[in-house]
Amino acid sequence: MEKVKVKSALGAALKRMPQWKILLAFILMVIAFCCTADGFMTGGNLVNVLRQSSTEMIVAMGMTFVLLIGGIDLSVGKVAMLAGTITATLLVKGTSIVVSILVGLVAGAICGLVNGIVVAKLNIPPFITTLAMMNVAEGAALLYCGGKQISGLPDGFKEIGRGYLLGIPVAVWIMLVVIIVWAILMNKTTYGKRMVAIGGNQDVARLSGISVNKIKISVYVISGLMAALTGIIYTARFASSQPTLGDGLEMNAIAAAVLGGTSLVGGRGSVLGTVIGTFFLMTMSNGLNLLGVTSFWQMIIKGVLIVVSVILYENLKGKKIKKIKK
Repeated sequence: MEKVKVKSALGAALKRMPQWKILLAFILMVIAFCCTADGFMTGGNLVNVLRQSSTEMIVAMGMTFVLLIGGIDLSVGKVAMLAGTITATLLVKGTSIVVSILVGLVAGAICGLVNGIVVAKLNIPPFITTLAMMNVAEGAALLYCGGKQISGLPDGFKEIGRGYLLGIPVAVWIMLVVIIVWAILMNKTTYGKRMVAIGGNQDVARLSGISVNKIKISVYVISGLMAALTGIIYTARFASSQPTLGDGLEMNAIAAAVLGGTSLVGGRGSVLGTVIGTFFLMTMSNGLNLLGVTSFWQMIIKGVLIVVSVILYENLKGKKIKKIKK
């Protein structure tokens, strides 16, 4: 009798956390790297994983919101590059750190606003819209900096990407704040419920009185803002703005969200899932680097993981639908 109760309790807990399989895979992967990769469990390496995860996590949070409403944002990498370039240029010209960062964030938000308006008001597919913005943002960044690396940034700004607070990287603290804010927004407010409703069925959401266009636009603004914040942290960490900054960022953000259970067609996703997905990706990359696996193989593995994740979560969704029909 007790065994039955334990099984039922365990089953209920697993239903409440659909990401348990990727979490289990993450734990097994960590154990495997501990046994095979020298230096994996050292304090310095764990801090390095946290630092790398912080920037990826921030942009992945914005991507999660976009995917949740049934959209996609391919421009986040180049928006990050643009924000980093603008911030670095202003700093070199003598503008204060606070003002430079704010301008960089506003630039990212404007890119997101344009994406949102084109998608929501003009009904242009988000894939096309954000692909175009990706090229616009990259071109604008290269024109702004003349295609050159911008260095000579003040030490106070570098602390954002390199500094520590209470023994923990500043970037990690920023990541934690972002996670908490977006978790509250998604789980404790009507805004989060409306995002899920829009992703599930836009027509039904609109008939129920939800301002679909306003929510869509705001979500893309959030994505642009998170991309800009990521670009600024990257710039501070590298102590320069580089033309290659943000390359592949959109792929990592999508992969992290999908690994965490966010649906590519909208209506399903969570902050917790994206946290797990991001740590999974960054830990995997770190461990494979320590084992000497090239980045080319890592790209292949990452692509396979996305497909497997989609198959896994869609199968779970299909099983739930069958049970409901019965």
